[in-house]
Amino acid sequence: MVISFYKYQGTGNDFVMIDNRKLTFPAQDEALVKHLCDRRMGIGADGLILLQDHPDYDFEMVYYNADGRVGSMCGNGARCTVRFAKQLGVIEDVACFLAADGEHQASVERGLIQLKMNDVKTVERIGEDSYLNTGSPHYVRFVEDVEHLDVYEEGRAIRYNERFREVGTNANFVQRLGDDEIYVRTYERGVEDETLSCGTGVTAAALVAGGLKDMQSPVKVKVPGGELEVAFERSSDGSFKYIYLIGPAKLVFTGSITV
Repeated sequence: MVISFYKYQGTGNDFVMIDNRKLTFPAQDEALVKHLCDRRMGIGADGLILLQDHPDYDFEMVYYNADGRVGSMCGNGARCTVRFAKQLGVIEDVACFLAADGEHQASVERGLIQLKMNDVKTVERIGEDSYLNTGSPHYVRFVEDVEHLDVYEEGRAIRYNERFREVGTNANFVQRLGDDEIYVRTYERGVEDETLSCGTGVTAAALVAGGLKDMQSPVKVKVPGGELEVAFERSSDGSFKYIYLIGPAKLVFTGSITV
């Protein structure tokens, strides 16, 4: 079988993108998805995304982790999917689409993808740390020196601790850089390693910065793979709405692979 694909990246978070509007991709084949995401034996990516038709939306985004399993919401992947949909002619500059956590709106403006995230009603405090769901579960810890932190070991310890071992969580380590800027490094479940960027993780970190550190919207976010921005409105009860993840999404290359 020959599979045509597109490779996209958003601040270094990279994805194999497949136009599956004709439903020809064997979506239940976890081993195939894992193989395609393998950086030595396949194409190589942090995840795989299918763009599919949907009767009620511009398109549906189906996301798979690099381990081959169906994943939860992926913010950078969603931004890349919007860019992909524009390239395919599915949308122009505005999109309303379906993802794992429900409906999302997005727009393409000045080369950046503005993705509306779902509201966040609660942020749980765990000691000095925070835990919240921005479409995917995220543990957030502020540190003094994120650059020299062993994100793999520290993140793995959180992801596999007694509470999160069964279903897993993503772990984000955050350093405040200024009045409106933070630096985030993320250990991602499913990838089971640090990635250059995680959109839902960046969003979670920015919301905690807004709630815990009183940082004002929009928050600029530096990640190993580039820069993003998160805008939000904080309510008096500690919840967040009108959340937007803003940043670039780029086509890297196209190709085909025989499997």
